[in-house]
Amino acid sequence: MLTDDICTNLHFAVLRNFWVVEMKSFWQDQDVAIIFFRRWGCIFCRLWAKELGEIAPILKKNNIKLVGIGLETAGSKEFIDGKFFDGDLYYVEDRSTYQTLGFKRFNVVTILTSLLWKQSREAIVKGKSLGLGGDLKGDWVQTGGALLVGQGGELLRHFTQVGPSDHLPNKEILQLFDLESEYKAEKMANRRRDEIDCNTEATP
Repeated sequence: MLTDDICTNLHFAVLRNFWVVEMKSFWQDQDVAIIFFRRWGCIFCRLWAKELGEIAPILKKNNIKLVGIGLETAGSKEFIDGKFFDGDLYYVEDRSTYQTLGFKRFNVVTILTSLLWKQSREAIVKGKSLGLGGDLKGDWVQTGGALLVGQGGELLRHFTQVGPSDHLPNKEILQLFDLESEYKAEKMANRRRDEIDCNTEATP
């Protein structure tokens, strides 16, 4: 169980364009939403990234940094070329950061079973309808999550995925940054996940 001092203790470096960046630098001067993607080729991660684009302008307008982090570089080029994420992208070289944050790993049985969950099927259908694609590059049994951190290191939310399609809804992100009044439901993509009638299965 992680406590509020995680933002003080989490100093693992992330890398971008061969520059090493300490994670604590993200929240040193501003609020930040950090999304930890399972892997770059995951259709669920691409969908979550795309949906975050709906609130990216709101976060930027309010000086809130949006950061995406992946595990290793496998599949990252396709993710970047697809322009799925409207924020800064980084990667960590090993699993230690994910382990520290309590992001668990599936086994073969649980990952395959999780693809049959209603939430997963709905996300697959939506991802396909948006042409997000996907592949099996990288560590496909890893889970991810998110950290929402206030300027100076105040932990606002530590979100961990239970299933591969779990995500932190846009509305909740804005609420945690006291921006609920700027949430426009009719314009938000991920409010409609549970409204999709689906019967399709696909790659994790």
